[in-house]
Amino acid sequence: MRGLYIHIPFCVSKCFYCDFYSITAVPELMDRYIDALLTEANSYMGLSFTTLYIGGGTPSLLGSARLTKLVEGLSRRFDLEDLKEATIEINPESAGRDLLETAYNLGIRRVSIGAQSLNADELRKAGRAHDRRQVLETIDIALHSGFHNISVDVMIGLPGQTMQSLCNTLNILIAAGINHISAYCLSIEEGTAFFRCPPPDLPGEDDQACLFQSAVDILAAHGFAHYEISNFALPGSECLHNLNYWRGGEYLGLGAAAASHTGGERFRNAACLERYLEDPLSIREAVERLDEGRKAGEEAMLRLRLLAEGLDIKEMAGRYGPDALKSLEARLDQLVSRRMLVRNGHAFRLPPGSALTSNSVFVDVIG
Repeated sequence: MRGLYIHIPFCVSKCFYCDFYSITAVPELMDRYIDALLTEANSYMGLSFTTLYIGGGTPSLLGSARLTKLVEGLSRRFDLEDLKEATIEINPESAGRDLLETAYNLGIRRVSIGAQSLNADELRKAGRAHDRRQVLETIDIALHSGFHNISVDVMIGLPGQTMQSLCNTLNILIAAGINHISAYCLSIEEGTAFFRCPPPDLPGEDDQACLFQSAVDILAAHGFAHYEISNFALPGSECLHNLNYWRGGEYLGLGAAAASHTGGERFRNAACLERYLEDPLSIREAVERLDEGRKAGEEAMLRLRLLAEGLDIKEMAGRYGPDALKSLEARLDQLVSRRMLVRNGHAFRLPPGSALTSNSVFVDVIG
């Protein structure tokens, strides 16, 4: 599989926890940005893709006309005939009926809604621009626009978050008819408002772990499989675009700050809108060519994020060759001996309940 990712860096405002590259939405800049994206796409003319993901930022700020220009422009430049999934990220304050109906008519069949919480106090403290009513209205509009794959982002460990408020958020979302939840644990990153002024009522690490486990239990009780460290889905509703990442597949990223892994190279575009608008073809940076051993180690780390699937060392050896896998398998077996991984034949997986303590495992896997 090969995925196409389009980065839309525009937002209404900066959330207090966010360290992603984003800028305030200005209509004239958004118009120029769509033109620059299609110019960059020209340099990859004719490539075929299996998944399309329009992320950000807040892609729903583009509006119907710009979204139409973007998707139709991509369709003229790339082979999207075998597209299995097309997704757009939306925020409740900017995703009205017209935008969602336009997205559906353009062939987009999956929406990912940035809710984070349904608790008014938590939303305010996080700097979110919407409220609970807007989240539920957006879900309802999406359902009535024809979408059957609806994902919602929920954040674990927001200031003032309690077991009760998290449970209420999850239960209301489930009852609203969504079939996928991404539950991310809040981390305080340098350069964010939370880093400069940490909230006094942030849950501690142990409390955050308890909140996460409660989310796992609630979602499991409603039939959601914990298929990836931070992702839960009803059967058949997994995100194919992200599965391609976790299975080590290729992907091309277009736009300012977008990352790519294709043709044996890993690279990204500079996180600078001004430079991108001036010349979208000359801001590639951090180009790295991976040898087989490094590629195998990184793919193994990503595949271990898939909690039930894990990695099959025999299948990987068939693609990378046994020599490239020798040192990797030795590292994996050492982790098994330390009970940090479990092995069943050729398959390696994280032990149950270890999702939040997996970073140290991944460091050893990469080597």
